[in-house]
This record gives sequence, structure tokens and C-alpha cells, in this order.
Amino acid sequence: MLDLKLIREHTDLVREGVRKKGEDPASVDEVLRLDEHRRALIQETEGLKSRKNTVSQTVARMKSKGEDAQAVIDEMRSVADRIKVLDEELKSEEGRLRSVLLAIPNIPHESVPAGKSPADNQVIASWGEPPVIDFPPKPHWELLEKLRIIDFPRGTKVTGAGFPFFVGKGARLERALINFFLDEAAANGYMELIPPLLVNEASAMGTGQLPDKEDQMYSVDRDRLFLIPTAEVPVTNFYRDEILPENLLPVNFCAFTPCFRREAGSYGKDVRGLNRVHQFDKVELVKLVRPEHSYEELETLRRDAEQPLQKLGLYYHVLLMCSADLGFTPAKKYDIEVWSLGQQKWLEVSSVSNFEAFQARRMNIRYRPGGGKPEVVHTLNGSALALPRIMAAVLEQYQTPEGKVIVPKVLHPYTGFEVIG
Repeated sequence: MLDLKLIREHTDLVREGVRKKGEDPASVDEVLRLDEHRRALIQETEGLKSRKNTVSQTVARMKSKGEDAQAVIDEMRSVADRIKVLDEELKSEEGRLRSVLLAIPNIPHESVPAGKSPADNQVIASWGEPPVIDFPPKPHWELLEKLRIIDFPRGTKVTGAGFPFFVGKGARLERALINFFLDEAAANGYMELIPPLLVNEASAMGTGQLPDKEDQMYSVDRDRLFLIPTAEVPVTNFYRDEILPENLLPVNFCAFTPCFRREAGSYGKDVRGLNRVHQFDKVELVKLVRPEHSYEELETLRRDAEQPLQKLGLYYHVLLMCSADLGFTPAKKYDIEVWSLGQQKWLEVSSVSNFEAFQARRMNIRYRPGGGKPEVVHTLNGSALALPRIMAAVLEQYQTPEGKVIVPKVLHPYTGFEVIG
């Protein structure tokens, strides 16, 4: 959520930022209108409360002198009734104002390139070389079927499309990747959490899934709970409504969770195999930091997300997302994509984002700089990493002509085997 003071004092900047994200800036004008009305109500209410106090003192003085105070008492009752009406109106207006504020996206950082579509994203870094093999590579779904390490049909039978079973060495390889990613995060100073897989409405609102992405989440309507689309949601809410001591910052958390996404509107060839599923595993990194350090921390977070890819020997590049492809909550975002040898295309495996104060203001997470007045922290998160497309890239890059898969050396201590097939 944007700071109301920022909207008041830098209206044109906010309008332009909203416009760069492809959103209608009319909501900014609606915020200003509601805020003006709210402040007028506050001013009138405070004036009447001051008048009520004065009248109360007048009544007491008149009664002490034996004077008839009925007219003044009637006036006080009239003032009290008006205050009650204004308080209800103010409460309603503040609710409307918050609703509009929650629907305004974060504005892009000045270093984010302007753009109108994903075609305007910029490749800013790459690592490794495109893998080359001397036989026609198979896409991972053909390898999975031959090796019998993931079972899509039975997952569809048990739950529905996009909920696969991992079987035998497939399950062990998945677990190996999870443990490898968690160990890498721990080595980089992240404290591990095992968070709840269900969150309440306040948590989803805090990280910006509500109201922006409600149709992408699975919900338990009876209890008004949501299955998490990413560990970012419960982990970032860990300190919601708390004031942190300054020496606690930066906070660095990591968490492995299954993630659940409806992926409404996803169709076609790009959803084959593990490219896009409804339940998938992911290791997430979350940072809560001082505002003046957040962009330095963003680069550290990006490094921590790239490091496991390098150890796996996967060719990847990093995209700086343009304003139109930035999403609702980030002020700046990098996407990391690995090269899929079997499909001959890039697959996104991580998004690394700085939300500045946007999430923390929703969650009311603050700290006391120098022991003084509380200020809002900045929040960041990044996947390190999302497993389905990592699994796909590993299987395709390390396949053999016979249809076997050589396990990357860095995973041998975790798998206990070196070859699948």
C-alpha cells in the first residue's frame, strides 16, 4: 500500500507510476477525493468535541450558580448526536479510502525500464553456455514417461490435472533439490522456517495477493482461508503488526513449502509436463531490511538465487522486468530463466523482488531507528528456487542417448545415486 502522504504530495509521480504499470490512475484521484472528505469530517468532529467540552464546563458552572442550564444541555445533546453521526460517517469513509488504497499498485523504481509488454524486459546478465549434445534431445515429459519417475495420469485421477505424483527416484531427486536449496540458503545466512500452508485473509492482503490475485488462489471458503501460492505469504507475515528492534534487521528467512496456484487462463503447449502445474515445491527467501539498504539487499538476494543454478551447471539469464511486466506489488523485479534443452526455450525459475514499504505498510511491520519514532521496513523476496522447471531443465540437460539421466554431481550426497534409468 502506498503512503497517503506520498500520494498527496507527489500526485503526478504516483499517477505516472500507476500508468506505467498499465493501470488506470483514476484511482489516485479517488483517493485524494476520499482523503479530502475524511479530513473535513475529522476537522468538523474535532471542532464539535471541543464545543462539547466547552458546553459541559458551562453547564457545570451554571448549575453551581443555580441558573437554568436546560437550553445549554439541549445544545450539548444536539452536539453529541452530531458527533455520533460524524463518527459513523468517518469510519465508513476510512474503510472506503483503505479499499481504494489497497487496489493501487506499487509504483516502479526509477531504475525500472518503461515498457508496454514482456518484449520490453531487458537481459542484464547470463551465466554458462547453451548445453550441446550430439543426439536429438527429448523434452522432459518424454523422459518422465520412459523413466516412470513422475505420474501425471494417476495424479489427475486422484485430484485433477496439474497435481502429479513423484515416484521412486523422481521423489528422491525432488527431495534432494529441496534439501540442496535449503542448505545453500542456510550457508548464506537465512534462518529456516516451516510455515503454515493455509493463511487467513489478513495475511493474503498483507503481501498483496488480495485483492489483486484472489482468482489465482485456492480457497477454503467455509473458514475463509487460502492455500498459499508461495511461502512469501506466511513468511513475510511472521512479524505482522510488530515493531522490531533495530538490531534485528536485516531479517533473512528461508522456507520450503508446496505451493498451490489455480493458474486460471493458462492453456496450450507451454503447460505441458512440469512447465505449469497447480501444486509445486519451492524454496523461498524473504528479507526484512532497513529502507536505505533495500536495493543493496536486492542484489544480494539475486546472487543468492543464482548461486544454486551455477552449482547445478544450468545455463541461465537474468531479466530486468519492465514497468508493464512488473506485477502489482514490486517496485523492482528480476526474473531468472534457465535454458530448456529439450524444448529449446527459456523457463522462469525465480522472481527476485523489492517491494520497498508497499507490503510492510499493509502488514504494519515497523522498526525503531535509533530508538526513535517507528518507521516501516522494506520487504524483499525471491525464489531459490521453484522446483518444477528446475527438474525439467536438469532432466533435459543431463539426459543420455539411451534415455537415462545423469544426476548433477552436487546432488549426489543428497540422492545416494548418480544415474536415473
